[in-house]
Amino acid sequence: MLNAWKWYQRCMSLHPVKTQVVSSGILWGVGDIAAQSITYSSARKRLQISDADKDFKIDWKRTAVTSMFGFGFVGPVGHLWYEGLDRFIRQRLLLQPGSVRFVASKVAMDSLIFGPFELFVFFSHMGLSTGKTVDQLKEDLKRDFLPALVVESGAWPFVQVVNFRYVPVRYQLLYVNLFCLLDSVFLSWLEQQKDASWKQWFSSSSSSKEQGHGEAR
Repeated sequence: MLNAWKWYQRCMSLHPVKTQVVSSGILWGVGDIAAQSITYSSARKRLQISDADKDFKIDWKRTAVTSMFGFGFVGPVGHLWYEGLDRFIRQRLLLQPGSVRFVASKVAMDSLIFGPFELFVFFSHMGLSTGKTVDQLKEDLKRDFLPALVVESGAWPFVQVVNFRYVPVRYQLLYVNLFCLLDSVFLSWLEQQKDASWKQWFSSSSSSKEQGHGEAR
């Protein structure tokens, strides 16, 4: 394990972007396989499916699609985001690294900008890659985006406080990707819920607010 970590550090020194891209793709692929396994076990228990009825098989196409999200978006964009965010906070806001305001500013910007953007790209990528139309994608986003954003907004800031306070900038994306192993399980479970009543509450609440604004005008 120690040798593997040293090898990773050497790769980061020589090829930081390529290393982030490859590691992100691999971790998101592994996370999807774990998500498939967990959601299958959950569905089997809920529907009382016996082992003889249906054995678990990895959906390699879905894993490839998820892995490509890691390769094509999380790796390169995440690398630029964490590097750029650190420079902006240091050079433009002139905040002391490690200070409360420094960490709080990073967490706030990450939660308000990158978090929602990454979720939007993830749902769009997964939908379009599986052949869904734009109208179907809009319905999926309307159903899944807000619930996912609310739940993740309650968890990720705590993860990022530790990240921005103690983890060196070059390893912050790796740290996040490790937690994305759990996040991919959650997103897979969320998709499996389809039109669950708790998700409809978010949609109805959002529609009610829009209707209220419309009447006010």
